[in-house]
Amino acid sequence: MELWINTSGRLPIYQQLVNQIREGVARGKLRPDERLPSVRQLSQKLVVNPNTVARVYAELERDGILYTRPGLGVFVAEPKAELTRRARANRLSEMLANFLTEAVHLGFSAEEVERMVGDGVKQFQWNAE
Repeated sequence: MELWINTSGRLPIYQQLVNQIREGVARGKLRPDERLPSVRQLSQKLVVNPNTVARVYAELERDGILYTRPGLGVFVAEPKAELTRRARANRLSEMLANFLTEAVHLGFSAEEVERMVGDGVKQFQWNAE
């Protein structure tokens, strides 16, 4: 999967990379145990500070999305459901409320949102329990 940055956007480079890796895993473009570029390789390729890439990898490792093998590199982790079902449902409900609020303010109808969500769901890899 190719990672890229938008230097003219408002989103910080760090957040752009976190979002791209998270989405790559969610869409199945990054598979469990797939090796990611080293901090040095990715920082040189994207022309960003190595500390930025290290911070991205550290956050995603804390979140259980990546793991490090000393001397071998950074890899995509197997998905884990560490939170209880209720805690995950609460977290998703909160994000859904934010999403729907934004959709209302953007002027979408309920039918348009349902159609867009339905189309979007087909683009992701699902491994529900």
